Amino acid sequence: MRQLGTIDLEVLDLAMKSGGTFNEIHLENSELKRHGVGKILDTLGTLKDKKFLILNSDGSFSITEIAKNILWNRTIPLWARMMRLLQIKSCSMDQIQSILNESESVIDIEMEKLRQNQFVMMSPQRIDEKVVKIFEILPEGIQEIDKTDKDGFEKSIFGKPKTEIEILSSLDEIIKEIQDSQLESNSKEKIIQKINQLKDKLEI
Repeated sequence: MRQLGTIDLEVLDLAMKSGGTFNEIHLENSELKRHGVGKILDTLGTLKDKKFLILNSDGSFSITEIAKNILWNRTIPLWARMMRLLQIKSCSMDQIQSILNESESVIDIEMEKLRQNQFVMMSPQRIDEKVVKIFEILPEGIQEIDKTDKDGFEKSIFGKPKTEIEILSSLDEIIKEIQDSQLESNSKEKIIQKINQLKDKLEI
């Protein structure tokens, strides 16, 4: 079950990056200020009501163990924390690394498993003139991660990778990246034609 909104996530991420406790100065120096004082106060109040934050006597806030258990408890499998995060918002690899505080190599391994089982998908998007890989959770992934609330993580055994689907998906992603690139139109067409010929040879 999705437990956080995108602004909730930003606040708790700030708490984690601030050593578990943050104050007004941390908020002012963060990207959260773009939401405005009213929205931030509403979010703090909601998180406090949910027992995700506690208000300290000096006016600062501390993240609770209940909140840490959503994304930052390392006894929970990384693949599950990744899907929980993507259920809140679609993320780039840098965002996943930053929020979950895990290495790219470890995330890559788990992400590939999730993609092979059609739980998440990657789509290239142009952001600030750069093509960035954005990961988002698929309906099958939402269903799988929601099951863990009732059944636990041990019963989630990934099936055999859907190799043909994965290859086709990867080729389609390459085509999309080529279409979004700065290559000349003729060059794009030639490369895409070769990829489509490869798809035909593979019979997928």
